[in-house]
Amino acid sequence: MGKINILGLGPGDVDSLTIGVINQINSGIKNYLRTEKHPAISYFQDNNVQYQSYDYVYEQEDDFSDVYEKIVEDLIIKSKEEGEINYLVPGNPLVAEKTVEILLQKEELDLEIEVFAGMSFIDPVIQLVRRDPVNGLKIVDGTSLQMNDVDINIDCLIVQVYNNRVASNIKLTLSEVYGDDYEIYVVNSAGIKEKEKLIRIPIFELDRIDTIDSLTSIYVPKLDKIIKKVFNFDDIINTTRLLRSEEGCPWDRKQTHESIRDCVIEEAYEVVDAIDKGDLDSLVEELGDLLFQVVFHCQIGQEEGEFNLLDVTTALNNKLIYRHPHVFGEKKVEKSEEVVYNWNKLKYKDRGISSYAEILKDVPKLPSLMRSFKVQERAAQIGFDWDHIDGPLDKVKEEYYEVMECINTLQGGDVKKVEEELGDLLFAVVNVCRFLNVNPELALNRTINKFITRFEMMEKYSNKLGKKLEEMTLEEMDKLWDEAKLHKY
Repeated sequence: MGKINILGLGPGDVDSLTIGVINQINSGIKNYLRTEKHPAISYFQDNNVQYQSYDYVYEQEDDFSDVYEKIVEDLIIKSKEEGEINYLVPGNPLVAEKTVEILLQKEELDLEIEVFAGMSFIDPVIQLVRRDPVNGLKIVDGTSLQMNDVDINIDCLIVQVYNNRVASNIKLTLSEVYGDDYEIYVVNSAGIKEKEKLIRIPIFELDRIDTIDSLTSIYVPKLDKIIKKVFNFDDIINTTRLLRSEEGCPWDRKQTHESIRDCVIEEAYEVVDAIDKGDLDSLVEELGDLLFQVVFHCQIGQEEGEFNLLDVTTALNNKLIYRHPHVFGEKKVEKSEEVVYNWNKLKYKDRGISSYAEILKDVPKLPSLMRSFKVQERAAQIGFDWDHIDGPLDKVKEEYYEVMECINTLQGGDVKKVEEELGDLLFAVVNVCRFLNVNPELALNRTINKFITRFEMMEKYSNKLGKKLEEMTLEEMDKLWDEAKLHKY
């Protein structure tokens, strides 16, 4: 079994090295440094202590995650060859040190690890920016920063800002969240006497300064609630909670799952409408309205002791992982059709569906065009389908003649029979749409919009003629309709 002693070099000066770390450095055990670009390296040089550094790995690998993995891999090999080694990292080994995090995950693999704490760089950074972390401080790795890593409601300390390339990527991410002009702190050499430096700059200048190096950190203050212009998911939750409180809105307070269920459908359709129009500003707004429906139902559920938002997000994430075994498991797929097949197979298994009839019944009560499309789609999955487009087209003709026959023989006002035959005709038309990979709901919506546009054009023509539409004969309106059809929309 190999052993790795992980030693913290502290934030900067040699004075910050602990006695325990110094004793271990001088124990005769080989010392390996993640990087020698650290002020405490002077202790090794002044005391003639031998060491090896992993700086060369940064030159060999393009991605930081590959750098960390390669360092860990080599450390494990050397620990087994030597029996015991020292591994030294800047600051405190347990604070924002990715290689240590990876090593601790390997601890059960015939590997012993002992950690010798060092002073963290956090204390000198906080002292420089003069902000109390009790109100919230999130520490994130700058080499892999994503938008969801940033929390606008608490301070954020970004570490591992090794160079201007990393700083540039950080700038792009922060700009997406806070805007280009939001002011942040750039901290250099925190904890190193006479070298530490603090500058306050707008985000857009981040990759334009020449002081970025291996001892650089970025401190991003949380957004001021008074002048706040950006809001995150937590803000939506808090706002919804306030709306439902005694100090909130009377209308929001009295709503139930049942009273607002239609709103979900309405907002979903408005999202689709924004997509169809290619209106991205409206899409942003409508997606927000749809998201509010989810949060609203979760708030009601929490108040009633039924469920909460965490239950919903947990159920969703578990489902995504379970139904994507080709991503999170060992199952392999090559085509998107296989993905859909596996998804449906797992879904039916979860719901206890074992017959084909149950598969069709499982289609939810969507608008009729969408529901008929999905029912036909599921029936086709087991081979109940036409071989050629002529089949569904002939079926449309057949159903059309049955409608005509029903109308011609209509006696005693048998509307239910006409309704049945018209339903068959609509179902057959949907089948043609499905066979041609056309969404019938979207196709009909497009026709509706076209009808409205042409009708609007008719009205404009009639106004030019000095006549109102309601005063015109059907023949006159038909002429205007034909003129409107000449325009392409």
